Amino acid sequence: MSDRSSAPTQRSGEIGARVESFVREIVIPYEHDPRRDTHGPSDALVRELRTKAREAGVLTPHILADGNHLDQRETAYVLRQSGLSPLGPIAVNTAAPDEGNMYLLGKVGSDEQKRRFLEPIVRGEARSAFFMTEPAEDGGAGSDPSMMQTTAVLDGNHWVVNGRKAFITGAAGAQVGIVMARSNDGACMFLVDLPDPAITIERVLDTIDSSMPGGHAVISIDNLRVPSDQMLGHSGEGFKYAQVRLAPARLSHCMRWLGACIRANEIATDYACRRQAFGKPLVDHEGVGFMLAENLIDLKQSELMIDWCAAVLDTGAPGGSESSMTKVAVSEALMRVADRCVQTMGGTGVTGDTIVEQVFREIRAFRIYDGPTEVHKWSLAKKIKRDWKGQP
Repeated sequence: MSDRSSAPTQRSGEIGARVESFVREIVIPYEHDPRRDTHGPSDALVRELRTKAREAGVLTPHILADGNHLDQRETAYVLRQSGLSPLGPIAVNTAAPDEGNMYLLGKVGSDEQKRRFLEPIVRGEARSAFFMTEPAEDGGAGSDPSMMQTTAVLDGNHWVVNGRKAFITGAAGAQVGIVMARSNDGACMFLVDLPDPAITIERVLDTIDSSMPGGHAVISIDNLRVPSDQMLGHSGEGFKYAQVRLAPARLSHCMRWLGACIRANEIATDYACRRQAFGKPLVDHEGVGFMLAENLIDLKQSELMIDWCAAVLDTGAPGGSESSMTKVAVSEALMRVADRCVQTMGGTGVTGDTIVEQVFREIRAFRIYDGPTEVHKWSLAKKIKRDWKGQP
């Protein structure tokens, strides 16, 4: 994929090149490390990889030494390079949910909150979790955040939070939590130190994906007392802050998984060019060669969608509809890419011998996380109706 529609800036090009070199040379050999299981890489493995990233000067590469972020188009290039291995974003500290939480804290947090909660995450010394989604059996918030059941009641100079959360990525082992709850004013966000005895992990779910440390947990919150100065922003503005986080976060997912699918396609292409069947390499059979050609088309279209959405966000626009369109287009395109890579490699494609099988699983989950395809289409359809002005 060297023929890019928009060349990176000199700054992002240099950073991205260092990240790509680090991921290919240092991180990829860890892909068969036994310290990975169905709930993600162990904290020991995360620490080891981040130590190596720190030594290589590529830890948290999208945040500069002065605390400023690369813009979204620059970030797209760097995060794509980090995604060339499922372990890459974890190693260089560009992974969800930390990347999105860093962005949110940088935009909304007070100076003291940034010092206490943001800086350890940026340094790669702490992992974080974002407590928003709630269990379906409780009738709680999922794709519809207005259904939030978790409550926050002011008691003196503390807020008392009660409720349950589900699919909380990385809660097991996290040191920083951002908890969403509903006060009399509306949705709120609170910063909490983890672990906390009032927050209990009921269970870590067995899910189709396995790239994120700590997996995805169901959580009980029982009389969690949070000092008032640990509210993020203002009471009642939590949904606004969620959009500050979620629009760029959807795009960041697209960036990272584009990198993973580029790598999966490299592996499938190598296999098809080496493997012989019926007297010639697989790639010379139209059924296989055409799949790889279609992969190039989907990868390029994904790249273009990401670049377009990033450019919109860089103007300061909210980017809600643009990020919805991009999330749908890219997740569906990358699902096709991952599926074709598995199909091209046949039996080998469904084994753990390469990352192709894992990428397929991760992309399948990506079609749901940060809003299922159908919810984004529904949101876009509502916008179409709002913008309709009658007969042309």
